[in-house]
Amino acid sequence: MDFTAWLGPLMFLGALVLLSFGYPVAFSLGGTALLFGGIGAALGAFNWSLFNLMPSRIFGIMGSFSLLAIPYFIFMGSMLEKSGIAERLLETMGILFGRLRGGLALAVVIVGALLAATTGVVAATVVAMGLISLPIMLRYGYNKQFATGVIAASGTLGQIIPPSIVLVVLGDQLGISVGDLFIGSLIPGLMMAGVFALHVVVTAFLRPDVAPALPAEVREIGTKNLALRILKVMIPPLALIALVLGSIFFGLAAPTEAGAVGAMGAMLLAGLNKQLTLRSLREVCEATLRTSSMVMMILLGSTAFSLVFRGLKGDRFIEEALLNLPGGEIGFLIVSMLTIFVLGFFIDFFEIAFIVIPLFAPVAVKLGLDLTWYGVIIGANMQTSFLTPPFGFALFYLRGVAPPEVKTSDIYKGVIPFILLQLLVLVLIIAFPQIVTFLPSLSQ
Repeated sequence: MDFTAWLGPLMFLGALVLLSFGYPVAFSLGGTALLFGGIGAALGAFNWSLFNLMPSRIFGIMGSFSLLAIPYFIFMGSMLEKSGIAERLLETMGILFGRLRGGLALAVVIVGALLAATTGVVAATVVAMGLISLPIMLRYGYNKQFATGVIAASGTLGQIIPPSIVLVVLGDQLGISVGDLFIGSLIPGLMMAGVFALHVVVTAFLRPDVAPALPAEVREIGTKNLALRILKVMIPPLALIALVLGSIFFGLAAPTEAGAVGAMGAMLLAGLNKQLTLRSLREVCEATLRTSSMVMMILLGSTAFSLVFRGLKGDRFIEEALLNLPGGEIGFLIVSMLTIFVLGFFIDFFEIAFIVIPLFAPVAVKLGLDLTWYGVIIGANMQTSFLTPPFGFALFYLRGVAPPEVKTSDIYKGVIPFILLQLLVLVLIIAFPQIVTFLPSLSQ
């Protein structure tokens, strides 16, 4: 076979090597594109004039209405974090369930699901709950492994519970409706949260020493005016979640429009909590700008990468290899899921979405897979990858805010039961696609 036929796969490998050395993602992708474009042009395998298509592709990105949802949801999550909603939610839920064994852990799971539905950002959720709840859980006798496992696992729910930034990017890269992905991921996301909560309840029942109830004196202090506190602390974020997701589910607004409503609602809640200041608004805007700019720069780099990759016919090489895998659809699912799972150890979701998903999506279409279902299992797969030792991102986020007495080995051991539970839900989603496709089918 001609050596130039291997330039495409080598290009993919070159980008991964640069990323492994810690080079910025956008520059790794763009630099690889220029390097292999030059090599391909010198060998007569690449037409350099293809770069004339870059401006039109960039304008296409700028005109993408669905991508506009990203800064809105980032802004909403950052504003809710700055307004102290996460902290008050955890405190109130802890008091509400504190009389039960494992009540604090159960509160962490519920709040993790609520924060996932308001922020959609794993790092923010894990860090917030690690800072707020972990010291309290350790103070009242929770096992270190159990406490850290609950927090890390609950924080990853932002990968799959809508409105997730992961799903917004996946919808754009798969070329499908973000709204359908949101609707399709709702039941799997609730299943993930449900099995976590069930594990907490069962563990607390079988091993009371691992997750004790709060002391009576603490419960008595916290229960004063509890009804009023629940009304003030829980109803506003729940109303915001219902407003954002309900407008999408009932077809009243696109995800981007719902994100704008959510951003305004988050500012309103911050104002009601007397946390909407010029300083906090500036900090939220800066955080939104940094994350959104990072995503857009990665997208520009990946656009140049895909342009050269396709020019070198690397897409045909990968497509033929995947289509000829033994087992057909099952073989493709195994290879694609394993690839995404392993890459999730080393690179962030955005790199995976912009590098790998465009290679898998055409094959999924040719194999006749439902892309909404495929997108949801990708999200669930990455959620598991981000939680798996030794390189899971959620573990490093929690390690960064955990007290000194908590060892890295405690976090690693603590997440193992939750990884198994996530894998169980992932297998169920794959085996029974109706779990994902049922709700979207009702809206058609």
